[in-house]
Amino acid sequence: MIRVLIVDDSAVVRQTLERELSKDPLITVVGTAPDPYVARELIVQLKPDVLTLDIEMPRMDGITFLRKLMQHHPIPVVIVSSLAKRGSELAVEAMQAGAVEVLCKPGEAYSVGDMSIELRQKIKAAARIRMDLVRPSALTVAPTTRALAATTNKIVLIGASTGGTSAVEAILPHWPSNGPGTVIVQHMPAGFTKAFAERLNAICGVSVREAEDGDSVAPGLVLIAPGNKHTVIKRSGARYLVEVKDGPLVGHHRPSVDVLFRSGAEYAGKNAVGVILTGMGSDGAKGLLQMKQAGCVTIAQNEATCAVYGMPKSAVEMGAVSSILALQEIPNIVMRAAQSE
Repeated sequence: MIRVLIVDDSAVVRQTLERELSKDPLITVVGTAPDPYVARELIVQLKPDVLTLDIEMPRMDGITFLRKLMQHHPIPVVIVSSLAKRGSELAVEAMQAGAVEVLCKPGEAYSVGDMSIELRQKIKAAARIRMDLVRPSALTVAPTTRALAATTNKIVLIGASTGGTSAVEAILPHWPSNGPGTVIVQHMPAGFTKAFAERLNAICGVSVREAEDGDSVAPGLVLIAPGNKHTVIKRSGARYLVEVKDGPLVGHHRPSVDVLFRSGAEYAGKNAVGVILTGMGSDGAKGLLQMKQAGCVTIAQNEATCAVYGMPKSAVEMGAVSSILALQEIPNIVMRAAQSE
């Protein structure tokens, strides 16, 4: 049984979340709090396994509370936030501060029913996460040893889910400024991926932005797949482009890592490097196997550095992986693969 504490200043939201979460036999809501001060007392009394947290609240904002929580009593936190621009930016800041998942409030991007299904999934993923590997100080990566050769036409495709924002934020600043064109699927709702891309752009030597249909996958550029859209690569002559499109959920996900990886196998073959990072479930494993069969270098993050060893484990068990690496080893190996003939 996963014990959940709901923290939100809206009584309606608290009631809605409690009602919807209580439908799952594996989840019990042990309490609700209208602000971080009440939440602080309840955390000590009730010892929840997971918190859901709004980030715009009176008395103390959610970011400040989250930072204090991660310092003194780290437990998994799922952000339930608005889709307004400020809300999405704060949600990404919260994930950088140690939150493990993010979800839109009901009535905005989701109906209550859709939201509750995904929230229950995220809470179950959060309950399994290793908090020592998502806190900001946990991830340090050695800088890459050399710049990428200017003549390369290799591309890099990365897939991640739970714990992935921290992992991506740890490795991507070590891409050299002329690093290989990169496309990333990180499971996040629509509206939040743009803020995530903007944050990465501020800390990386390469340019990072949310992908738009028709964008080139070019050296020095990293594209983040938009939430609620599938992103695939296509080839036009010697150039690689992305196609951003609607479509059914694949393995309960949109964007899907499998969809991206399958396109890499089809259109890039040995010119692509596939990387699967921390995350719950198996999204990306089948697509990574197709990439390996097409001649791609394929890399999985190892169990010791994964916040949740789900997606990489599935890929390894399927025989889809060329190399299993600690997170801090990935940038150098990716750059080496991207320079190989």
